[in-house]
Amino acid sequence: MKYAKYLLIGILFGIIMTKSEAISWFRIQEMFRFQSFHMFGIIGSALMFGVPMVIFMKRKHLNTIGGNPILFEDKKISVSRYLYGGILFGLGWALSGACPGPMFTLVGNGFSVILVSLGSAILGTFVYGLVRDKLPH
Repeated sequence: MKYAKYLLIGILFGIIMTKSEAISWFRIQEMFRFQSFHMFGIIGSALMFGVPMVIFMKRKHLNTIGGNPILFEDKKISVSRYLYGGILFGLGWALSGACPGPMFTLVGNGFSVILVSLGSAILGTFVYGLVRDKLPH
C-alpha cells in the first residue's frame, strides 16, 4: 500500500495519454510531418504547466516526498551533445512512433509489439551507461 499513490498516478498518466491521443502513431507521424498542431499543442500545454511549476518549486524550496530538498543544478550546455542526443531520440521516436512515457501506456493498452521498442530503449540506456565515460561530454 506504500506505493499505491504511484500506481494511481501512473494509471492517471496512462488515461490522459490515451484520451489525448498522445500514444497514437498516426498523431506522432502528423507531428513529424508538420501536418497537425495536435501533438505540438500537447507538448506546449506541458511546458505551460511545467515551467511555472519549476519556478514555484525553486522559489518555495520544496522537498521531495521523502523530505529531501529538491535541487536544481546548473548544467553546462554542450550544443553537440544535445544536438546528437536530440537527433537520436527524434529518430527513435519517429521510427517507433512512441517516446518513453507512452511506451508504457501502449503496453498497458495491449499493444505488445511496443515491447520491442521498450526493450530497445532499455538496452540503449544500459549500453550508454557502459560507454558513458568514453564519450565526449
